[in-house]
Amino acid sequence: MPYELKIETAFAAAHNLLNYCGQCENLHGHNWKIEIYVQGSELDKSGMLIDFKILKDHTNTILDVLDHTYLNELPIFIGKSPSSELIAEYIFIELEKMLSELPVQVKKIVAWESEKAAASFFR
Repeated sequence: MPYELKIETAFAAAHNLLNYCGQCENLHGHNWKIEIYVQGSELDKSGMLIDFKILKDHTNTILDVLDHTYLNELPIFIGKSPSSELIAEYIFIELEKMLSELPVQVKKIVAWESEKAAASFFR
């Protein structure tokens, strides 16, 4: 697909990793930076793949569920370890649902938990 858009956003939340032996098994928080990549081949009448505002609005709807929460207590993570990998996957799947009627596909989600550590989910 010849066109790709990227937006960056962020959210803050606390979590602890399950089945993990180390400091991250303890309650702690992150200011996650999220990168959203979408692709497509059809531009609209304005010459855009998708309006950045639409992409940001959908992304914010998803992140509002996560922002300033204890992730382990959210229904989507009950019994799971809310790792950066699973956070990226959750955002990908939810955004894919929201954009399903538009001529754009979610390509990749990157969840940065620090300046030097990130996890991605893509198809």
